[in-house]
Amino acid sequence: MNRLIIGNKNYSSWSLRPWLVLKEFKIPFKETRIALYEDESKQALLEHADSGKVPAFYHDNYVVWDSLAICETLNDLYPQENLWPQDPAAKALARSVSNEMHSGFNEIRNQLPMNCRTQTTLPNINAPLQQDIDRIREIWSLCRNTYQDQGEFLMGEFSICDAMFAPVVLRFNSYGIPLNDIENQYVRSMLSLDSVQQWIDEGIAETERMPLNEVDSVLSTFSVKH
Repeated sequence: MNRLIIGNKNYSSWSLRPWLVLKEFKIPFKETRIALYEDESKQALLEHADSGKVPAFYHDNYVVWDSLAICETLNDLYPQENLWPQDPAAKALARSVSNEMHSGFNEIRNQLPMNCRTQTTLPNINAPLQQDIDRIREIWSLCRNTYQDQGEFLMGEFSICDAMFAPVVLRFNSYGIPLNDIENQYVRSMLSLDSVQQWIDEGIAETERMPLNEVDSVLSTFSVKH
């Protein structure tokens, strides 16, 4: 039996990634949600993974943690589902940009926290954040221009690559980040997925609040032009 341990859907971008892969490829799993940043959260998390973080994935008698490690494990467990593109060049690109997303873009993570309830436009964007945004847009445009004839997602058909960038899609939509036509089309395609809408709806319905991730706190950091 597959079991995925996740955090708050409103805030936990790392949890979204493997959850979305499981949903989109219709892989059966049981979901366990742990509210983050509460008094009992750390102990509850440590009961599931030595990292003390979400997500964590159980399969049979072992556990895997880290979002990309879980996605790679799912690819091993369900090779028939083609979670990565099958074309070697497409797979190489998908893995490269997914790992780049996984290991970088700290300005986006720190300055644009994921929050499904947020809908605003930033008054200004500082240079380090703009550099991260520009690189994301470069990746999206490269992938879509190369594979647009094969489908509406980054590599044509939905893959792990799209799951890795899903939290950025939600962030760019929440904070009104300007995009060109092909980038906007990709955002619309992602937001039109029933699984993404389910995550957003369930995130909005959550009652917990993390003040530093709420819009007033975020906007206060942009109130003075850098």
